[in-house]
Amino acid sequence: MTRTAFTNVRIFDGSGADTYLGDVLVEGKRIVQVTRLPERVSTDDARVIEGRGRFLMPGMTEAHTHFSWNDQPSLAAIQFMPPEEHMLWCVRVAKRYLDMGWTSAIGAAAAKPRLDVVLRNAIDAGEFPGPRYLAGSQEITTIGALGDNTLPHMKFEELSFGSVCSGPEEIRRSARTFIKYGVDHLKINLSGEYIAGLPAEMSPFAEEEVAMLAQEAKRYGKRMAAHARSSESVKQCVRHGIEMVYHASFADEEALDMLEAAKDKHFVAPGIGWLIRTTYHAAEFGITEAVATQMGYKRELEIASASLRAMHQRGIRILPGGDYGFAWMPHGTNANDLQYFVDYIGMTPAEALRAATQLGGQIMQRPDELGLLKAGYLADIVLVDGNPLENLALLTDPAKIQLVMKDGAIHKDCATPVPDDAALHLGGTSSPLVEEGVKEALAEML
Repeated sequence: MTRTAFTNVRIFDGSGADTYLGDVLVEGKRIVQVTRLPERVSTDDARVIEGRGRFLMPGMTEAHTHFSWNDQPSLAAIQFMPPEEHMLWCVRVAKRYLDMGWTSAIGAAAAKPRLDVVLRNAIDAGEFPGPRYLAGSQEITTIGALGDNTLPHMKFEELSFGSVCSGPEEIRRSARTFIKYGVDHLKINLSGEYIAGLPAEMSPFAEEEVAMLAQEAKRYGKRMAAHARSSESVKQCVRHGIEMVYHASFADEEALDMLEAAKDKHFVAPGIGWLIRTTYHAAEFGITEAVATQMGYKRELEIASASLRAMHQRGIRILPGGDYGFAWMPHGTNANDLQYFVDYIGMTPAEALRAATQLGGQIMQRPDELGLLKAGYLADIVLVDGNPLENLALLTDPAKIQLVMKDGAIHKDCATPVPDDAALHLGGTSSPLVEEGVKEALAEML
């Protein structure tokens, strides 16, 4: 069995607790030992990765991915990509995520019916690298709502990136079709979106339509996700047990109370990066701050920030991710969300990292084996040059993500090799960083 030992690393275990200097030993796919200096792991028959005080953390989970969004400036550009090229695009993007330390991801909707399913299956089969992945359906929508891009002379499937339904029976048919394809969860668009020319506060689905989706999901043991910016759409999520709530910008006091009462059942992935970057970073693509303000995004950002701060204070689970894959927020820059969580939601850096790690294990439905550096957990591990708790922007720099391990296998290794000699261990002459860390660890014990 392959053994890998990370020695002299600064450990962030994913729980939000203070970091400490220590070692981590991996055997096969799992972590078997985590120690705090001066206790050491056995390096016999192990590949030793000398940390020199670098930051070791669990792999991150992106809770709201659209791998098929193609880094273009418009929604229409997504659907114009032919399916063959689109699948190849998804393959390349999956590797980009893993390179950046995102070892797990939730598919928040595919642009074409089977892209997510095929991507997940190929990653699982080891055909190409990517995060462990839960596949979403296309966005289930209704006539005139977000995802219905058709014109009178077109068939629904010719341009829409959504599955356009009207009435409970069409919802049932759409849900069963995606379940037949093998999705892990169903996605429904319960609110509008300004960039599509639709008020974010609108809630286009009737109650019986949402109830039908929930009935079919539960019948087949599938989870649900919802594009839910409006307050009413958030309430529909709670009423019908839609586990993954995307955005929740306009949640009012009643919606907050409902979410809090059911906070063990729901996750909120707000996609706040979309609001920030569309408001302040899209001028090159024709969306100046003035245009974004006119569209409604600046106002939504202000309201969403207040709503999300309230959610955080109430203990509602908020995770990073959302709508990366546009020109002004390309795939791979997702870790910007972590600083946004600090600046706009009031999290500490440790809370933001916990949202990406321990809470990620929970949304992936594997809380007892994903999201922590802990004995028995799967070895999804990231080694960072520098301390993200002091500068979260490090996690947006590919050069700082020096090693990525998934399932105990090293995917990316840019760590500088260091000879395994006594100088790198207790009792020898170490680097100033390690020496200082060892003294700190010893002082804590005495």
